[in-house]
Amino acid sequence: MISPTPRAIFLMLLGVPLMVAIALLRPELWVISAGWVGGIASLIFADAVLAASLRAYEANVDAPALLYVGGSDPADLTLRFARGPLPRRIEVLLEVNAFLQTIPPAGLRGWQDRARSYSLPLTPTRRGLAKLVKLWSRWKGPLGLIQKQHTTVLDRDIPITPNIRWVKDEAIRIYSRDAEFGVKMQIERGDGSEFDALREFTTGMDRRAIDWKHSARHRNLLAKEFRTERNHNIVFAFDTGRLMSEPLGGVPKIDRAINAGLLLSFVSLRSGDRAMIYGFDAKPGFMSGFMSGQRSFTKAQDLAAQLDYSAEEANFTLALSSLASKLERRSLIIIFSDFVDTISAELMLENVKRLTDRHLVIFATFEDESLAEMVDAPPSSTESVTRAVIADTLMAERDTVLLRLQRMGVQVIETRPEQFGAELISRYLQIKQRDML
Repeated sequence: MISPTPRAIFLMLLGVPLMVAIALLRPELWVISAGWVGGIASLIFADAVLAASLRAYEANVDAPALLYVGGSDPADLTLRFARGPLPRRIEVLLEVNAFLQTIPPAGLRGWQDRARSYSLPLTPTRRGLAKLVKLWSRWKGPLGLIQKQHTTVLDRDIPITPNIRWVKDEAIRIYSRDAEFGVKMQIERGDGSEFDALREFTTGMDRRAIDWKHSARHRNLLAKEFRTERNHNIVFAFDTGRLMSEPLGGVPKIDRAINAGLLLSFVSLRSGDRAMIYGFDAKPGFMSGFMSGQRSFTKAQDLAAQLDYSAEEANFTLALSSLASKLERRSLIIIFSDFVDTISAELMLENVKRLTDRHLVIFATFEDESLAEMVDAPPSSTESVTRAVIADTLMAERDTVLLRLQRMGVQVIETRPEQFGAELISRYLQIKQRDML
């Protein structure tokens, strides 16, 4: 499509006062008015001819096959003119759907072998199906009187999944020999509470492990050797309701919780435990069976990607009662949820208390950074002071709820998103080390 630029319109309108004056005072000089219009039209036509050709233009978009929530991947553009003149500057705009952040237009200069390469960031806002709709390209003629616009229809769908790439990177960092995680990840022998074998006592072993009865029988000091317990049930209960669907740092809370949960599921499956994924909002969602073995991690990833967003409030009574009825043995239940005040958390506290009678429960939530910023903001106005007082009250109520959970025997994790996964793994390892399951 070819259209005039504001410069061409301005030049055309510049002759309007002259045309009006000629029409009122000297109508016989109408040739001058026609000459002005014809001259500007000739310049516009010449600019259109001298500008880079639409037919010689080609645009290709190389986008990734998969996108991850909380990450950003480039879409590589290749712009090429097969023949004819090259524009001094070309503007490109990639049109996407609501699952991706809006990409601002980019102005590109410089050509190499009649081609120009550029990368546009694709940043998902939530899980789902991203869509690259169209690529708009626009450039002006050498006189700046016309602009040509080219539209490339892409109509390309890209699935958006939980950030498995981050999970894999974190897992590699944790299990690498030089990882600075601070906690010994897994010891198969010698640091558990399940008896494995007897061996001859040697210097450096714990004297408390000596088995005196067998030592007396064999007339030699023998010590018990233990191994890490396996086959514990780990339940990942995700609240997909309204509060967890709200964004935190540009990424929905539920997606951050899923990333941390998948990281822990990778660690637990590798440790020999069994994992189950459960989602709920106003009513119980899907519940997977218990998965075991490292090969089950792919299945866990697929199931986590099916956790949908909801605008409804979470029904803890129905969700946790349904979960408790399906568990036949003592399990570690990790509840990923959030709350606003003590009133909205009352039902949650009551139902979590029932779970603690038989199971070990971890309540995992994120720090409310927006409230902390309001409290720490300088009191520059009456409105800011009022906002800080209300925020401080809400934070106090939040601390009250978390304290009540701890008194019930619930393990509480409240931290920033970037520390969430590491804190979750540390708590899991601590629970196993203390044989709390």
